[in-house]
Amino acid sequence: MKTPLTGILPVAPTPFFDDGTVDHDGMRRVIDCMIDQGVDAICILANYSEQFLLSDEERLALMRVSLEHAGGRVPVIVTISHFSTDVVVARARAAQAMGAAMVMMMPPYHGVGLVPAEEGVFEHFKAVSDAITIPIMVQDAPLSGCQMSVPLLVRMARELEQVSYFKMEMPFAADKLAALIEAGGADILGPFDGEEAVTLLADLDAGCTGTMTSALLPEHIRPIVIDYRAGDTDAALAQWTRCLPLINHENRQCGLRASKTVMKAGGVIRSDHVRHPLKPLSPRTRDRLLQLAEELDLIALRWGK
Repeated sequence: MKTPLTGILPVAPTPFFDDGTVDHDGMRRVIDCMIDQGVDAICILANYSEQFLLSDEERLALMRVSLEHAGGRVPVIVTISHFSTDVVVARARAAQAMGAAMVMMMPPYHGVGLVPAEEGVFEHFKAVSDAITIPIMVQDAPLSGCQMSVPLLVRMARELEQVSYFKMEMPFAADKLAALIEAGGADILGPFDGEEAVTLLADLDAGCTGTMTSALLPEHIRPIVIDYRAGDTDAALAQWTRCLPLINHENRQCGLRASKTVMKAGGVIRSDHVRHPLKPLSPRTRDRLLQLAEELDLIALRWGK
């Protein structure tokens, strides 16, 4: 990439048939829908893609289908997180070979009782940085249980050639983003927020240059980032306020099921199935989700009709 990625880089859901098998044609339709939503890039195989419920074979096939179908229309970011350093290196090389523009990875973790020391985390990212020539986005999220300090993140940005993007989605993310940007300076090429944009305004105030949300409403969230970075903070606040009921409902009630439910209702995918032990939305939560989606006239809700 010749210029840094900014804007909105949403996570693509992984569509399944009702029997739980992967729907590759549905994956292609998801990619097409997201491009029509006006996204700046697409992230695949992330936690919101149910990556932890995919076999290695399914993961490889989905990566190939997604990258081939995107066909360079937008950059594709491939999530490669795994506890094993050998596995993330192999995943990173495969992603680059297939045409990924970037990889994203969490620190190695396997429950709160099995988290490496900081030097182990650094070496984990270093192994990937040494193996590829595309950027790495560091995902700093509570899910890992691994506390990465600002000094560690800055060291990674300065000493590891490919580490230049950061997705910050822990509590009080804005404070950590501000500290990271101040300490890291020009080495922090892409400070991003996550968490479905529920803290986006605070994170923009702190200096983030983009957001990685779900695929639910990127066409409505992207203008918040664009307006804010253009200096129109009033317009950004007004748009964020307009979106906040749906953002909050997704973040607090639906999780990764929201975009799948709306995409099924909009004819993008045939099923909103989530793999066990995840459970489908309750009718109560689903009804409120679709009501809020209709009020914003989401592209995903009418794309396939």
